[in-house]
Amino acid sequence: MYAWLWRHLPGPVPVRALIALTLAGAAAVVCFEWVFPAVSPLLPFEDALVGVP
Repeated sequence: MYAWLWRHLPGPVPVRALIALTLAGAAAVVCFEWVFPAVSPLLPFEDALVGVP
């Protein structure tokens, strides 16, 4: 997948690296802003009991 993306990015190597880093950052922002909050109510981590016998 990464090789396919690298081959399809335009420009020389420094431009490709900048575009790849920008795309990775955008994917992280999308995950933290929309994906993780949307999925968190479906996860069972709210019912954890720590230290209670």
